[in-house]
Amino acid sequence: MSENPYQTYDARILEVKDLTSREKLFTLRFVDSKIEDKFDFRPGQFVIVDIRGFGEFPISICSSPTRKGYFQLCIRKVGRMTKFIHRMKEGDVVGIRGPYGNGFPMEKMEGSNLILVAGGLGMAPLRSVLWYAIDTGKYENVWLLYGTKAYEDILFRDEIIHLLKHGEAMNCSVKLAYEVESPSCIYLEQGFSDKVCKGVVTDLFRGEEFDVNNTYALICGPPVMYKFVIRELLDRKLSPGRIYMTLERRMRCGVGKCGHCVVGTSVSMKYICQDGPVFTYWDALSTRGLI
Repeated sequence: MSENPYQTYDARILEVKDLTSREKLFTLRFVDSKIEDKFDFRPGQFVIVDIRGFGEFPISICSSPTRKGYFQLCIRKVGRMTKFIHRMKEGDVVGIRGPYGNGFPMEKMEGSNLILVAGGLGMAPLRSVLWYAIDTGKYENVWLLYGTKAYEDILFRDEIIHLLKHGEAMNCSVKLAYEVESPSCIYLEQGFSDKVCKGVVTDLFRGEEFDVNNTYALICGPPVMYKFVIRELLDRKLSPGRIYMTLERRMRCGVGKCGHCVVGTSVSMKYICQDGPVFTYWDALSTRGLI
């Protein structure tokens, strides 16, 4: 939004919603209406949140660019800065700079099937893709395969349950895997026996068939998840160039100056903040240490 990549703009917190015991959903809008009108982003891009006089941190945008007038950030409480922002309330102001990164190639994937594979907090950046695909209606079929530890850890729980009930009407099929058994999970599985199961996210591929020549897979989750999800997709003959991963956990300054996000060697070197955070599996094969 500015020729100065370090320029921040005031954004007011409109709403703070508890998603789990560790994650909160912040809805924000820029104070300056001209900045708000100018602000646009792609699913998969991120911003830097600047807590004035305290510090800053990168975070993926979890809302869809089709929803105008606000943007949303899902923030997990893990360190001193995220603990600080978790204490902020509606009406408080933070600084925002960005958006940064490449995002998912949504235009390239139009007319194709989308398989969104999310694990844990990885649901946050993929939520932007999910609602963009549903809102635009430019994609043939959308699958969301979501793995979570327990019922209490399901991000955007109301939305997930709504899509379990009514997703087919929006051309979206949602399946959920959980690891820790609880009465809530058992009740959910009883209500959606073909869509909810105890297990890991790769178990959700069972019974699903898709045209590998007209399908893209988008993955986000804990590092250990990538290996097994990619193996499942490759076993189904999906091309590495059709497998996209967002490595938003490695983002730092957003402009490639701090060097913390550099991976690879002199033969193939990547800056996660600039070249990513979205990469194909081909990128991972040619860049050491990418995943």
